[in-house]
Amino acid sequence: MTDKHLKETLVSGELVYDGSLLKVRRDTVSLPDGKLTTREYFRHPGAVVVIPVFDDGSVLLERQFRYPPDRVFIELPAGKLDAGEDPLLCAQRELREETGYTASNWQFVCTIHNAIAYSDEHLEIYLARGLTQGQAALDEEEFLEVFSLPFDQLMDLIRQGQVTDVKTMIGAFWLDKINRGEWIPGGSV
Repeated sequence: MTDKHLKETLVSGELVYDGSLLKVRRDTVSLPDGKLTTREYFRHPGAVVVIPVFDDGSVLLERQFRYPPDRVFIELPAGKLDAGEDPLLCAQRELREETGYTASNWQFVCTIHNAIAYSDEHLEIYLARGLTQGQAALDEEEFLEVFSLPFDQLMDLIRQGQVTDVKTMIGAFWLDKINRGEWIPGGSV
């Protein structure tokens, strides 16, 4: 099966904003019926998300203020990929820098695209087990609190609407399926 009947084709484009993290493009595209339209979107280098699980099943989390929605969020550790960086190495780096923890067992879980209507951002999610505490090394402009919760309490916070960060919710839903033996990281049973 081909997707030609759905594909949009680039006609011309321009970079309208070149920031340190995000780049904004405005492209003219040809629709499948031949008509032209404009697409504006963010270019993003991609990121990683870590689901750090202790031996007792509890999950390592962070509380961090996020400026655009002007509030503190409960999140899984995560961070942006550097140019050419291997996603697993980035996940290991982010876990260590943000929380001080390292993990002896890493498994790729899945890739998600969190904002497909206006961004090419993708996140690579990893499960980390065999956690060992060390010293965090936060970026100069990074402020967060690290804490752990029993998995059931994390799911309760999601159910109650107290955890709304999409990457954290998806990570928790995956972990629930993994814990039940219904899914395996990187594929399904």
